[in-house]
Amino acid sequence: MLTILALASVVLLGIVPQQSEAIVIYTGWERHALVGSDIRLSCSFFSWRWTSDDVTFSWSYRPDGARDAISIFHYTGGAPYVDNKGPFRDRLEFVGNPGRRDGSILLKNLDYGDNGTFTCDAKNPPDIVGRASSVRLLVFEKVPIQAGVITGSIIGAVLGLLLLIVVIYYLMRFLVARRVFNLSVSKHGKKGKGKEGSQQRQIF
Repeated sequence: MLTILALASVVLLGIVPQQSEAIVIYTGWERHALVGSDIRLSCSFFSWRWTSDDVTFSWSYRPDGARDAISIFHYTGGAPYVDNKGPFRDRLEFVGNPGRRDGSILLKNLDYGDNGTFTCDAKNPPDIVGRASSVRLLVFEKVPIQAGVITGSIIGAVLGLLLLIVVIYYLMRFLVARRVFNLSVSKHGKKGKGKEGSQQRQIF
């Protein structure tokens, strides 16, 4: 009876289709670009499955100040499709490699109006469950120096100054110790010579 139940369980487990596993999607956090320049927005994913022939990528765009996002690009069925009515219809190029899980796009001739959030979603059937990833684009006349760069420079300068102070401190200690040692040796040397002279006078 137990054998029959075990065989039945195996059969049922074999019939039940495998559940999809989670897919993890990666994009950058924030990108800066100059007016009139081009920029690559990267999108990749991690999946435990082999890369499927049915892999898909989708990009959407939400302008700064807007509530709703609009679709701007799809890759499905082995072919890329750019939305022919969106703001990037003549300025978007697919530069990814789906076989390597890369769904990157290139935006050309950027303008201030392109500021906003770009969201990438990917599916690698049967892995279709996952959270889309977003990257914010900021377009400037001149790319500003990031606060992190300034902070890092200040911290580096402070650490360099502290290191220099420590080196000078130990160098001074070494020089003082060497000076004291030389004076001590010289003093003991003179005492030794004085004792030898008095002993010689006593002998004669």
